[in-house]
Amino acid sequence: MRIRPVAADDLTALQDIERAAGTVFHAVGMTAIAEDEPFPVDVLEGYRSQGRAWVAVGDEDRPVGYLIGEPVDGALHVEQVSVHPDFAHRRIGEALLAHAAERARYEGLTGLTLTTFTEVPWNAPYYERLGFRVLGEAELTPGLRKIRAHEAELGLDRWPRVCMRRD
Repeated sequence: MRIRPVAADDLTALQDIERAAGTVFHAVGMTAIAEDEPFPVDVLEGYRSQGRAWVAVGDEDRPVGYLIGEPVDGALHVEQVSVHPDFAHRRIGEALLAHAAERARYEGLTGLTLTTFTEVPWNAPYYERLGFRVLGEAELTPGLRKIRAHEAELGLDRWPRVCMRRD
């Protein structure tokens, strides 16, 4: 498995990965999440053109997972990390997060942040195993508060969510 920057011709593959990865949310009764559409190509292109999108590729340079992020209050905020379920349990998500952490260090950022569901095994419990910790309300930066408010507007707060950080 190799990680490289996302290329322009990868963008629709990222959408396919996101759709496939979302289907597992059916198993935990989160149908709205399972059926949510991925980011539009123009949004993904924005991350790509800013150098904030990486893809894990398998045979024949075919994307099997990806991560997009952006700087928020001095940290690299992971907006999305997804792995195609056919490639699950191979530590691809962990490798993408490690790559993002290296990029964050290189850019002088202080860590990684993300928001996630608390009661989904491959969300908060997974990130905790990878060294992330839940941020308390007093630790939320203005940027993270804005992200959480936007998520609430989208209805994501129907399920418990948290902000997490790994220095």
